Amino acid sequence: MLSKPAILLHLEGVCVFLLSLFLYRSTGGSWGFFFLLFLWPDLSMFAYWINVRAGSALYNLVHTYAAALTLAAVAFHQHHSLALGFALIWIAHVGLDRALGYGLKYPTFFKDTHLQHVAGGTTSGTNV
Repeated sequence: MLSKPAILLHLEGVCVFLLSLFLYRSTGGSWGFFFLLFLWPDLSMFAYWINVRAGSALYNLVHTYAAALTLAAVAFHQHHSLALGFALIWIAHVGLDRALGYGLKYPTFFKDTHLQHVAGGTTSGTNV
């Protein structure tokens, strides 16, 4: 298992998802709020109506941990519980996406993801 990066990336997603649920529960956040906002990052898929490059760029922006973790850190530091809850929901979404095998998108077509390349042994659409 340790020599299979795709499995490790899925496992990492499960761990991030579960940790974010635990932390969200610890903050006392509303589960109604959680379920209402859980899928908001997927609204970024509408940018594919513009073109594939715009779609993949916006999708990747909201499906990486960087912005969500930055928001979580700032919210935690500022004691802003609503923003922290939102950040944890966002992190949970990205974690579950990774656990289910949804990866960051290449600007070729929607289903061309970084996890496909890891699992299939390809880089930028070419075999290695």
